[in-house]
Amino acid sequence: MTIAFDPTMHGEGEVPTFPPLLRGVGVKAGVNPFEKAVSDAGRGATDVGDLYWSPDSATLKAAIIFAPEEPLAEALPVLFAVANGLNDCIGALAPPEVGVQHVWPDGIKVNGAWCGALTVDAATRDPSVVPDWLVVGLSLALRWDTAADNPGDAPDLTALSEEGCGHLSAVRLLESWSRHTLTWVNRWEEGELRAITDAWLNRAEGRGETVAFELEGKTQRGEFLGLDENGGMILKTDTGNRALPLIGVLDAPRAWPPEVMT
Repeated sequence: MTIAFDPTMHGEGEVPTFPPLLRGVGVKAGVNPFEKAVSDAGRGATDVGDLYWSPDSATLKAAIIFAPEEPLAEALPVLFAVANGLNDCIGALAPPEVGVQHVWPDGIKVNGAWCGALTVDAATRDPSVVPDWLVVGLSLALRWDTAADNPGDAPDLTALSEEGCGHLSAVRLLESWSRHTLTWVNRWEEGELRAITDAWLNRAEGRGETVAFELEGKTQRGEFLGLDENGGMILKTDTGNRALPLIGVLDAPRAWPPEVMT
C-alpha cells in the first residue's frame, strides 16, 4: 500500500523536542548533520548527548554524540542500540505490516528493500584506545524526490512513503527515534549488551543463512551465526568459525543515498 507524501503532515516544519539528556542542534538545510557533528566533535565543540538534526523533509537525517568510557572496540556496538531505537520507533508509528530489517553492520531495510543506513565515526581508529568522542548518524528515506515517479526502476530501494507511512513527518519520526534510542542507550550504559545484540539479531537479515562480505580485500562467505562480544559478525566457514570485526564500519561506510536515487 502506498500513501502519498503529505507536505502538511503533522509536525512538518516544526522544531523537534527531545527527551532529557539529549540536546537538539539544528543544522541548515543542505548540511549533513553527521558530517557537521563529526567536524564539531573533532574541534571539541560538542557535548555528550548533542543530537544534530536536519530540516530535510525527504530524508530523516540525524547524528548523536557519545563519549565512551570503554575502548573503541567495546564502544562501537552502541551502533546496535541506535538501530534498535529506530526499529522501535517505526514499530510504534507505522502500520503493523511495516517491518524493519537490520543488515550487518549498518544497513536498514524496510519490508525487504533498502531504506537507509547508519554511519559511525570516532576520534581514534585504535580499537584499544578510549575515544574522546564517537558519533552515530542516521539517514532514512522518507520519500524520493527524483525516482518516486518510477519506483519500479529500483525495486530493491524504498522509502517510508512507499510503505504506508506517508503520514509520518521527519520531525515526529525524529522525536520518537530519539526517545526510543535513549532507552536503548540507557540499557547500554547499564551493561545490557547481550539484550541489545539479541534484539538487533531478532531483526537481522541473513541470520542462519549463507552470506558474503568483503574483508581485507577478499570475499568471506559463511553461515551468519550471530555477533561476538564486540559486535563482529560470526561466520561459520569451511575452515571454521571466524568473526568479521565491527571496526571496519569506520572506514567502509555504506553509501547512502544510492546514486540511482540522487
